[in-house]
Amino acid sequence: MIIVMKKGASKKEIEKVSKHIEKLGYQTHPIVGVERTVIGAVGDKDKERLKALITMAGVENVMPVLQPYKIASRSVKKHDTVVQVGKIKIGGKKNFAVMAGPCAVETKDQTLKIAEKVKAEGAQLLRGGAFKPRTSPYSFQGLEEKGLKILAEARKKTGLKIVTELMSVEHAKVVAKYADVIQIGARNMQNFSLLKVVGELNKPILLKRGHAATLEELLMSAEYILSRGNYNVILCERGIRTFEKAYRNTLDLNAIPALKQMTHLPVIVDPSHGTGRKDLILPMAKAAIAAGADGLMIEVHTHPEEAYSDGPQSLTPKEFAHLMNEIKPFLQAAGKEII
Repeated sequence: MIIVMKKGASKKEIEKVSKHIEKLGYQTHPIVGVERTVIGAVGDKDKERLKALITMAGVENVMPVLQPYKIASRSVKKHDTVVQVGKIKIGGKKNFAVMAGPCAVETKDQTLKIAEKVKAEGAQLLRGGAFKPRTSPYSFQGLEEKGLKILAEARKKTGLKIVTELMSVEHAKVVAKYADVIQIGARNMQNFSLLKVVGELNKPILLKRGHAATLEELLMSAEYILSRGNYNVILCERGIRTFEKAYRNTLDLNAIPALKQMTHLPVIVDPSHGTGRKDLILPMAKAAIAAGADGLMIEVHTHPEEAYSDGPQSLTPKEFAHLMNEIKPFLQAAGKEII
């Protein structure tokens, strides 16, 4: 249920309603809008008792949320959520974010060089994996905390914010210590124990869609994070598994406008994983912007042929520079800009 407060409702009235909701056995999630505050009441108690809140001072309406995801729903929050990462804004009508970097942190020299290159071309965030989820146990698994320290040094030298993946609950504290944005990868989208943990961290979370997850399942995973009090969630469409073998995954561009209708959370697109082919990254990046994406995540490597992982889908710095130049008219047409 959502409780819509009247325009101009006092802080005292909002607090009184919130306390009454909690007394009834529900979790409260106040969402402050431009004109009024909405309070989400989440729980499995008797909803009939919530309807009586309409009689309390400052309450305008009490409405059910029909979707299984509550806090993530557009019903609860009409305007777009903007996730702040330092001075970078992700989400909203005008903001556009670019995250770029290697699939894996391999060496200090490699990471610093790539960071400098993508920074020069306008990227605001450096993506790089220190903990790597790999299909084969014999593949490179990442440098772990050593890799995190390298990313931190790259941030210090370039000013780029860091996006890196968290794979397990046991590494939550160490990843949170170094990361500006914590990525939950496709394989962990429904790792509910992990989602609960990051829901209690004071860090923006980048949640990637699972290989075969529906949009509702993606939003229910986001709900786990939101329900724990972390409202800074960014969704990422990174391709789903289909019968097609011409490319690594099928980049579901339908998901962007569909999610924009379903949720207030920002949506970015990863055309590198979405296609698995570097020749398809640019056209899919343009298409993602046209479809309404709030940002891009691009894999970049100085020597893709030597990359420890995902070389075939990594752009060289020169190719990344070309992409950044080519997407400018698309951003202009969409009314968005990289700040």
